[in-house]
Amino acid sequence: MDEGVTTIHVTKVLSSVLIMDLMDEYPNLREITCAPSIYKRTSKNYIEALKELDIEVKKKYNWGAKSKSDGEEDIVLGLAKKGYKAREIAEKLDMKLNRVYYLLRKNKDNVKFDNYKRKYNHGEVKSLYEDGLKPREIAEKLDMPLRTVYYILNKK
Repeated sequence: MDEGVTTIHVTKVLSSVLIMDLMDEYPNLREITCAPSIYKRTSKNYIEALKELDIEVKKKYNWGAKSKSDGEEDIVLGLAKKGYKAREIAEKLDMKLNRVYYLLRKNKDNVKFDNYKRKYNHGEVKSLYEDGLKPREIAEKLDMPLRTVYYILNKK
């Protein structure tokens, strides 16, 4: 019995049995919230009876699972900024690798990885182009595919 609770959220259609159980468990209950779809399926008689008992039934969206990060998100981001790889972070914090990837993807604007290496030097390609070399000449000089030169030059 929890006497301090005055508001609860239900995920089942209110029935006489459920209402009695709720009133027994929460004697000071004043408000019951539920999703609009559940509210529509609840009998108007039950809603009126609860209103007479000074218990209001309201529609409320309670979408999505609540975050259970407990600060782990900040720790993962901090380690990523220090240069740790996802696998190293997962081992260090004893968490699943997929969870680390999820947290990094979720905060991709806050983390810049410097351990990503490009196959070709984009700056060199652009510099040669600005010096007047044609894409075909750049491709031959740097021994790279012509389409890669065009990709680098057209990348914004």
